[in-house]
Amino acid sequence: MSTDVNILATVPVLAPLLAAVLVLVLDAALPGRREAHLLLAGAGLLGGVIGVLPGLTLGPGDALAAFCLPSGQCLYEASRLTSVLQLTALLAAGVVLVLAWKDWSTRSSTGRAPVVAALVLGATAGVVAVPAAGDLGTLLVALELSTLPTVALVVLTDPRWSDGRRARAVDGAVALLMTSLVSFALIALGAALWVAATGTALLGAPSSREPTLLGLASVLLLAGLAFKVSAVPFHAWTPITYTSAPLPVTAYLSTVSKVAALGGLLVLVRALGAVEDTTLLAIALLAAASMTVGNLVALTQADAVRLLAWSTVAQAGWVLLPLATLSARAANAAGSYLVVYVLGTLLAFVVVVAVAGGGTTLEDHRGLLRTRPLLAVPLALALLTLAGLPPAVVGLVAKVVALRPVVGDGMWWLALVAAVNVALGIAVYVRWLAVVVAVPSLRTARERSAVPPTPVATWVLVGVLTLLVVVLSIAPVGIF
Repeated sequence: MSTDVNILATVPVLAPLLAAVLVLVLDAALPGRREAHLLLAGAGLLGGVIGVLPGLTLGPGDALAAFCLPSGQCLYEASRLTSVLQLTALLAAGVVLVLAWKDWSTRSSTGRAPVVAALVLGATAGVVAVPAAGDLGTLLVALELSTLPTVALVVLTDPRWSDGRRARAVDGAVALLMTSLVSFALIALGAALWVAATGTALLGAPSSREPTLLGLASVLLLAGLAFKVSAVPFHAWTPITYTSAPLPVTAYLSTVSKVAALGGLLVLVRALGAVEDTTLLAIALLAAASMTVGNLVALTQADAVRLLAWSTVAQAGWVLLPLATLSARAANAAGSYLVVYVLGTLLAFVVVVAVAGGGTTLEDHRGLLRTRPLLAVPLALALLTLAGLPPAVVGLVAKVVALRPVVGDGMWWLALVAAVNVALGIAVYVRWLAVVVAVPSLRTARERSAVPPTPVATWVLVGVLTLLVVVLSIAPVGIF
């Protein structure tokens, strides 16, 4: 008997990887032709999106599989939920690439633009591969592929930056690198214990000969993935790296990278089958601590990027929330919440990048509704989505869907913590919203009038993301 390869099922991973290689080859052949690199990178992401589309039509229990062994187990397996996560990552990476291109296509950084494109494509390929991993080797390689290029993106600063800002970028990259190494060590140790407990590196539901050893392996794997999702107490790198990296890179870390983290958690939960109480309790505690600490610290932030960094920590708790139950709907609830979070966060970051010429503090956004209403309204919609308030109904529905498995499983203490954090989250985002709708000072109005015009590509991103939020708020059924 032979292995069933089915290479077409892996197109969502192969397309961005191939595009990354071709971008570097094109740069060697045609140096200085930045537009061609952007088009090629976009084609790679588009190819991945086209490869994902068949998976979106799958029914419950069906999957697109590749590299299937004679035993019937596959090293790559993409269900409908996996395809949704892959599509989210590819589209979000496209948004980030457009945001980053303006900064990296200036004359002072011409040679870096293809490198940035190749790094984004490589990291995105790793992100797309994680939720489809069917064995520990694929999972480990995909997780590192999704992480290591982002370290280079953080430290690959704009040449126009001051020495102090470049030094902070190095600090942020080192924090991310050290976190990645610790995370990889925990996951590798957990993988070794998994093999010792089950006798196989495959991630099918194990019939463990050593349940205690398997429980320890699952806790170590969970801890390693918690670093990547920015869950408390594994979150310390997040505000350091987010505030020191270029804004488009921060947007990538807070959106696309989180797809890899959730994908890894879903692979773990799916592999464990009937998750034992110890693992469920660990996930519940991570969720409760993350949303509480993230919201409380976000309430004290005066900088929009730092606020979004701590918002990521809080939202990680909401993503983990449904996974703390044995509900059959938990994985879909977590995936749906992540899609909404990525949409709201991307829209917020696009607006922050558009007004960043005037600064990124909350005070720099004062009176934005009166001076730049076409940016203020989308920002308000993004904040309301993250807060779960109308008219951004999709954010409210996402929180209800995330809470439903917890209430249905009778975990009332966790539901109470989540309810308290609903109020805290509203306070976090309404505080920013109040600054946006306030009366601007004369100094702020003068400084904002001197900011260069917003690029057309940014306006397109703002319009498309805003339209998505509006459509999903009117008819949110499509992703839940």
